[in-house]
Amino acid sequence: MADTARDPPLENTDFHELEDGEDLFPEPSATQETGPANLPAQYISANLNGPKQDSLFDDDPEDLFAEATEEVSLLDSPEREVLLSDGPSPAITPITPPTSVINPRVTLAHDDMFTHSSFDEIEEEEGGDSFDIHISVSDPEKVGDGMNAYMAYKVTTKTSLSSFKNSDFSVKRRFSDFLGLHSKLASRYLHIGYIIPPAPEKSIVGMTKVKVGKEDQSSNEFVEKRRSALERYLMRTVKHPILLKDNDVLQFLESSELPRAVSTQALSSAGLLRMVNKAADAVNKMTIKMNESDAWFEEKQQHFENLDVQLRKLHISVESLVCHRKELSVNTAQFAKSAAMLGNSEDHTALSRALSQLAEVEEKIDQLHQDQANADFYLFSELLGDYVRLITAVKGVFDHRMKTWQKWQDSQMLLQKKREAEAKLQFTNKPDKLQQAKDEIKELEGKVQQGERDFEQISKTIRKEVSRFEKERVKDFKTIIIKYLESLVQTQQQLIKYWEAFLPEAKAIS
Repeated sequence: MADTARDPPLENTDFHELEDGEDLFPEPSATQETGPANLPAQYISANLNGPKQDSLFDDDPEDLFAEATEEVSLLDSPEREVLLSDGPSPAITPITPPTSVINPRVTLAHDDMFTHSSFDEIEEEEGGDSFDIHISVSDPEKVGDGMNAYMAYKVTTKTSLSSFKNSDFSVKRRFSDFLGLHSKLASRYLHIGYIIPPAPEKSIVGMTKVKVGKEDQSSNEFVEKRRSALERYLMRTVKHPILLKDNDVLQFLESSELPRAVSTQALSSAGLLRMVNKAADAVNKMTIKMNESDAWFEEKQQHFENLDVQLRKLHISVESLVCHRKELSVNTAQFAKSAAMLGNSEDHTALSRALSQLAEVEEKIDQLHQDQANADFYLFSELLGDYVRLITAVKGVFDHRMKTWQKWQDSQMLLQKKREAEAKLQFTNKPDKLQQAKDEIKELEGKVQQGERDFEQISKTIRKEVSRFEKERVKDFKTIIIKYLESLVQTQQQLIKYWEAFLPEAKAIS
């Protein structure tokens, strides 16, 4: 694999070109070390929290109106993926339950990046399709008054898994707790190739209406949409065999109190999109393109790019359909009202009765249109929106693979320079620096071998994750499409019943 990869240009590395006459292996007394141990773990520093401002428009006072133009870690920061993958999650399907609780230690240190054999062991232990855990998010409750108010949700877990202390339990969680959980999982698992379900995004406008106490239809719809999105997010998280065993997930579901989450970013959809585009542009400028030697990865990347485009188009179409049905419902209600008024003013008894019953039928049809609009949204539109955001998370793990390859290539480049310098020292007969050169070369050889192992491991993990993701995607779409079609059939059958019942009354007009 290393033979087919193209070496990156030197300007993308953290070392510098030697000037003529400059020693590559300085004396131990030199004031600055140039050994590979000093290579930074990240290429660019990041300020992920942005300017801190007082909260006015979201659940959490301390992070409201955070700047959407803040800088993002463009190469190695796991928090970047927390931002890239923010969003609601889709409905889930059953998978295998885990059998024990572990807390894998995952750090960002390069040498320890893929020493997680326990992850593979867990996946190998998973067998069959049994999945015995159900989580519901219910009873949204406003806590506090004014702009300091927030919504609390009841999270109920029912399971027979031995990972949990009880089989049926509930806790209260606020929205920032969900974002805090996603942040922890993303920083722990994303950079080693695991697909982390994106959390629901914040809504400044929607939460403002809730905070100021303006209870109207739009506010109620916002609360219900968020509740549904949070429930899908948790279900998609716990069905992952690795994430279900994570201590932060267990604590989130079981502990009555959680540490306050303070580093969540208040990003709108537009702000998030701008940030993703800026990060992608910067990565393109600062890293070289891989000469992909694995046909599977090349095919899958193209597949997800195409899938992303088509899902976004379909999502827009379904959202338009939802708006159309809501508008149809409003117009139907207006028609029913007008028919009723006309019936009241009609002198002809049979015609007046028919018009009155027509108004009643239209009122029932108005409710059918509302119900179907809700089915369009909660069954179909939300599924598409969830998978648009999930595919963003999938593409994120492919980016991490590229960065792992980049680190490996950088180490190879530095090793080559050190070997050339060692040959120069041997030629010029400088034994005092030769031993230091050999030590540094030995250390670099270890880094190159570790880099190759890291690249092979993340490639292996991504293959497993993509396979799992594709199976779940097919199951999700099959389940939801069947439910959606059943709702359409039921609506049409009910319409036929209403009109068949009204037809004799219309024929009775004489």
